[in-house]
Amino acid sequence: MSTWGIDRIAVEDEDRGTLYDHSVVVRLMAYLRPHTARVVVAVLSVIVYTGTVVALPWIIKWTIDEYIRTEDLSTVTWAVGAFLLVAALQLAFNYLHLRVGAFVAQQVLYKLRMDLFRHLQGLSMSYFDRSEVGKVMSRIQNDVQQLQEFLFIGVISVADVLSLAGVTAAMFLLSPRLALITLVVVPPMFGVLAVWQYYARGKFLRVRQALAVVNSGLQENISGVRVVQSLNRERTNLRRFQRSNDHHLGANIQATRYLSVLLPSVEVLISVSLALVVFFGGSMVLDRSLEVGVLVAFALYIQRFFDPIRNLTMQYSELQRAMASGARIFQLLDVRPEIVDIEDAAVLPDLRGEISYDNVTFDYGDGNPVLESVDLHVRPGETVALVGPTGAGKTTMASLVLRLYDVTSGRITIDGRDIRDLALQPLVRQMAMVLQEPFLFAGTVKENIRHSHAEASDADVVEAAKVVGAHDFITSLENGYDTQLHERGSSLSTGQRQLISFARALVVKPRILILDEATANIDAHSEALIQRGLEGLLKDTTALVIAHRLSTVRNADQIVVLDGGRIVEKGDHRQLMSRGGLYARLQSYTDGQLLPSTPDGRA
Repeated sequence: MSTWGIDRIAVEDEDRGTLYDHSVVVRLMAYLRPHTARVVVAVLSVIVYTGTVVALPWIIKWTIDEYIRTEDLSTVTWAVGAFLLVAALQLAFNYLHLRVGAFVAQQVLYKLRMDLFRHLQGLSMSYFDRSEVGKVMSRIQNDVQQLQEFLFIGVISVADVLSLAGVTAAMFLLSPRLALITLVVVPPMFGVLAVWQYYARGKFLRVRQALAVVNSGLQENISGVRVVQSLNRERTNLRRFQRSNDHHLGANIQATRYLSVLLPSVEVLISVSLALVVFFGGSMVLDRSLEVGVLVAFALYIQRFFDPIRNLTMQYSELQRAMASGARIFQLLDVRPEIVDIEDAAVLPDLRGEISYDNVTFDYGDGNPVLESVDLHVRPGETVALVGPTGAGKTTMASLVLRLYDVTSGRITIDGRDIRDLALQPLVRQMAMVLQEPFLFAGTVKENIRHSHAEASDADVVEAAKVVGAHDFITSLENGYDTQLHERGSSLSTGQRQLISFARALVVKPRILILDEATANIDAHSEALIQRGLEGLLKDTTALVIAHRLSTVRNADQIVVLDGGRIVEKGDHRQLMSRGGLYARLQSYTDGQLLPSTPDGRA
């Protein structure tokens, strides 16, 4: 089976963890600390609720024995009143501990999700380079969901444990002999539950794995619906989805079979226990060594005794998985970002835009340099184009300026200061980057342009849109700048999305602007509008322009040609063309002529 990764099913789900992980519990307790008062209320409510569970059969026992002894109906009247009062208390405190416990659990999960999201936002790009998106999403969704179930189960389990202890104590107080007779079936019950756990947990694991595959298939097909329809893959994908859905159906049916075996088996053992109590207890009543009320109370206690055992045993696997999920969540929270400000990092409030690469070498942690011994000086307000074959290191050079990564050796300075000595956020807020693939967020056009700069006024938003030629098409939308965009701006064309991305980059008039193939996906007319708009803006802005379409960089102040992670040529367009080197050959290729290969085989 190879449908949507069935042959690579959720290895992490196999990690069921231990029943108790002290480090996870301690760290969860830290999240409970702000809710100490509510936790105390929940615990006290559980204690009172447990007391009512134990008290109700005892009231019935007392009523029966007192009536038999006195034959006074007033005893029954008082007993009914007491029974109703205790039952009302049971309802009230059961509701209270469930309600308060659920509220605290949701508050903990809310804080945990916020901490995870905030932490992920601050992690370095190198972490995301190493980590699969699916696994990161699993931490926030599946593992937090598993913890939610754990916290909910925990509230119930506390009540079950206290109830089990209270009922056991009550039975031994009433009749140690009958209590021991009741416990006779406990070892066989644990044996049945242990065997069931051994065989059934694999079946229920298959259900979760199969569901993950089904969800993956749904997500893949919904996200790629345009490609599916354009390639006429509907029938093929339907057959693949049917196979994964059949697998999920089969897994559910098998799991249901095991569940259908367990519940009747437990009920049989409970019935056996009740029969033993009735038989031996009845004999004791006949020989007057036991009161009738005690026998009736035992019959009522039996159900209350076995229910917590059954619940706790069936929750065993949930507790294991929750501990494993908690360990994975806190493992993620313990990942430290690699790009951090040094102590007393300097703040440059107003950049001039001077950039220097001083003998910069960089690799992505694998020991294979992407850049080697790069030296480059960019003057304030200068437009520098980075060109070269795919994989030459152009985007890496831009990423290092934004300090998405730190150099392996050498240094990068801005306005003469090593960027590692500067506070990152104030620095980056004076820069902007436009990528080849535009990404818009859910919200209005105005919110997307103003996205990371809430201080930008409406006039700033409109001005930025006018600079890049986006104002006319925005005002033609149904609600203009207040038009709600669909997911990732799918209701707009690629060119329109890119124009909004340009406006977003320019709304705060950045001192350093990076364009990474930013005009590759827009038409010539839109590109011409952007170029005209940028002409005035770039007079006071340092710009790094990465381009494969060399026609877009001919007017750059300086063109830097990279190949194999090294700078092989520098100069303006005329100088580089006159040399007849790599740039000239790349230019010939873009003009429609055959591009010869370099000696090492790169184009």
